[in-house]
Amino acid sequence: QVQLAESGGGLVQPGGSLRLSCTASGTIRVFDTMGWYRQAPGKQRELVADIPRVGRTSYADSVKGRFTISRDYAKNTVDLQMNSLLPEDTAVYYCNANGQSGLWGQGTQVTVSS
Repeated sequence: QVQLAESGGGLVQPGGSLRLSCTASGTIRVFDTMGWYRQAPGKQRELVADIPRVGRTSYADSVKGRFTISRDYAKNTVDLQMNSLLPEDTAVYYCNANGQSGLWGQGTQVTVSS
């Protein structure tokens, strides 16, 4: 079974940028949709952005214009470029394939703080 592994999290100041990467152990062509979710302390996990194999990407309203999701079939990766980060973006970010009942990575912590 394909496994997903996130990287790129860390501590960044407000207004800064981070790039998260999700690397699959196999081809990502088998997945209809891949995405990034996040879960902040005391809150439910929420969809940040997803990118289907066919169709348009979608973003949570809170990240539109700041985050960009991309999918690289040659590298079997899905990246999340995060710009203009806010303290409320602090969360554990999870890579996902094929929605809530699909595959999950272990998560990577993103902390936005001065």
